[in-house]
Order: sequence, then C-alpha cells, then structure tokens
Amino acid sequence: MERNKVNYEVLSDEAGRPIKSWTVGVPFEDEAKKQLRNLRGLPFIHKWIAAMPDVHRGYGATVGSVVPTVGAVVPAAVGVDIGCGMIAVRTTMRADQLPDSLRGVRSAIERAVPHGRSDNGGRNDVGAWRVAPASHQKEWARLMEGYDRIVAKHPRIGRGPDLGHLGTLGTGNHFIELCLDESDAVWLMLHSGSRGVGNRIGSHFIELAKEDMRRWFIHLPDADLAYLPEGSEHFDDYVFAVSWAQDYAATNRELMLRGTIEALRLSGELPPFELSDAAVNCHHNYVAREHHFGKNCFVTRKGAVRAREGDLGIIPGSMGARSFIVRGKGNADSFHSCSHGAGRVMSREAAKKRFTLEDHAKATAGVECRKDAEVIDETPAAYKPIDAVMAAQSDLVDVVHTLKQVVCVKG
Repeated sequence: MERNKVNYEVLSDEAGRPIKSWTVGVPFEDEAKKQLRNLRGLPFIHKWIAAMPDVHRGYGATVGSVVPTVGAVVPAAVGVDIGCGMIAVRTTMRADQLPDSLRGVRSAIERAVPHGRSDNGGRNDVGAWRVAPASHQKEWARLMEGYDRIVAKHPRIGRGPDLGHLGTLGTGNHFIELCLDESDAVWLMLHSGSRGVGNRIGSHFIELAKEDMRRWFIHLPDADLAYLPEGSEHFDDYVFAVSWAQDYAATNRELMLRGTIEALRLSGELPPFELSDAAVNCHHNYVAREHHFGKNCFVTRKGAVRAREGDLGIIPGSMGARSFIVRGKGNADSFHSCSHGAGRVMSREAAKKRFTLEDHAKATAGVECRKDAEVIDETPAAYKPIDAVMAAQSDLVDVVHTLKQVVCVKG
C-alpha cells in the first residue's frame, strides 16, 4: 500500500469531532461506535478521535481508541489497567534447540512468576509475592517516594497490594510466551501492567471526576466520560499518579522478563543462551503529553500503541495466533498510533457459552498452554483475526518480525 494512501473510514455528523477508524475489513460493533460518538462530543477533543482496527466496546471507554485532548483528561479513557503493555526480546536460541516436550519450560516459568488470582486477592493470593525478591524490593524502593506522595493525598489508593504485585502477571489476557520468529529464532514476550495499584489509581480518579461532574452540574451522555479540567483540584494529582503507574507497569514487565530468563537458564530444559536484541517495552493503556497539528495536547491511548516513525512496538495475537514486532510509520492522522492486539470480537461471557474445551484445544494445537475451562474466554476465536487487523493498519506500521508462540502461560 502507498505510504500516503488513506486507509481509514470516517464517522462524522454535527454532534462532535469526526472519528477516523482503521477498520476496513474488520468488525466494528455498534456499541463501540456509540461509545466513541459519546466521547467525541466533549468540547476539548483535539481534531478527531482515532479508532484502531482492534476497536471494541470497553468498560468506561472504548478499547482501541486514541483520544487527543486540550485542557482536560478523561480518566476512563485510560481505564484502570494503567500502563498495561508488552515487552519482548529475541534470544540466541533456535527452534531446533528446544526440547520435544515444552511442558517443563512452561512449568519453570509458572514457578518463577506469580500469576493468576486466589483468596479473593487476599493474604494467600497465588498471584502475589509473600516475600518479594531482593531485586523487586530494590525497584520498589525507587518507586516508593512517588507512591507515598500519591497516598498521602489519596489514602484509598494505598489500601491494597503494592510491592506484592511488582513482578507478577495477573489474570485475563495477560500472558508470558515463548515464540518463534520467521527465521526460527526464539523470543520471550509478555503482557501485563500496573496490577492492583494501577487499578486503584484508575478507579479512584474516575470516581473523583464523576463527583466533580455532579458538583458542577455537568450532564454527560455517559457518566464514564467524566473529566478533569486542567487547573482543577484533581488534575495534577491524576497526571502524576498515571505517570507513576506507567513507570510501575514498565518495571513490572522488566522484572518478570528477568525472572523468566533466569528461570529458563536454571531449568535444565534449554541450552545456554544470550539475548540478541534490546527488549521492546511499550505501553498500550496510558496518557502522554504530545504535539499534534500545531497544539500541545494529552493523547490518551486505551488499547493502542504509539507508532511514531521508527518506533518499535508489539502487536500480539491471541493464544493460538501470530504476533508481530512492528515499526511505526508516523501516520499523523492516527496521532502516531497503531493497534495493541487483535481485539475482542465477543465478551468473555459469550465466549464461555459459545466455545467448548475441544474447540479451544484445536485452536491452540501445537502450543504448550492451559486448555481448561478457566481460559475458554481467551480462546483465539474470541478475538478478531489478527491478519485482518494487520491488513487494516498497513499504513500505520511495517512488520519487522512475525512471531508464533509455542509456550503460553496464562494467569
């Protein structure tokens, strides 16, 4: 496709700013369109809203949305999984050096990285550290000053795990994978965010924004569009807390990657290996100060990755599908963004009702992963076809590497 050829559709009416959607050839549900139409009516949207090909209805705001604003931010447009994102690194291992059975590799990762959730997230939660490793405590010492500053003004945010979640995976669509690229090189890739502390930050400021809307008698088409104007009581606190949570999330991924590498080297399952490329570590739920179309603005990406010209990013498929290391093309119309994955095509409950264990086993054939009822909602058919998603954003990114997982660890 030509570099400057328009590859998006436009939803436009008199109600607000346009919506440019990179959804040619992929499903774009009416509920997601409704959420975006509600959002674009806000008076501080800059130019337009961009919808990525993985767009789908989300809690509070649309997943796969890029929302540029001037003078205000919408906490729900970031969501509660603040800083969620990806990290990936290529190793010197080759496919023919992997053992015939990868069960031991998967077990080594599962032992090394807390994952899942139990005890309702309480003291005996399998997804948290009882005693965090020294390396994690060192990173927490760096993060603690900012955390203490946040909690001093917003004590509710401090009521839950913090250090205990640093370097842990979580649940849902978070994962750790061993993958092969197009040349049979072995990669490590994982997906997670700011865990419980990010959730508390997001939830707290979403509620504060809603309280402000009620106090100021501002009526919105959806209460989740509550916003914090620049200069208002909670604006600076939120921007600081989001930035801190994004740092926590990136650190969380780095610690898990280190832990996984160490576990694999000590497992006895694999030959000695080194890392051959610097890790790509990118957020896809976050807000950043950027400059677009002559204005300094806040760009909120919920389920979208920054893709400036030359930026490396990661677009994962589902448990049985391909994933991609990509390089951004710097497309101005998308506010230098691309999708964060395949994107759900149905809800988790719908997937549990529609697919059987046999369906899931067939879809994940050749992947060493969980094949039980608890992960049916993550089965590949619950997501949009990743090849169609990539075709729809061919003017946003170039594919650098194509990865196919052979091991997948889920919470």
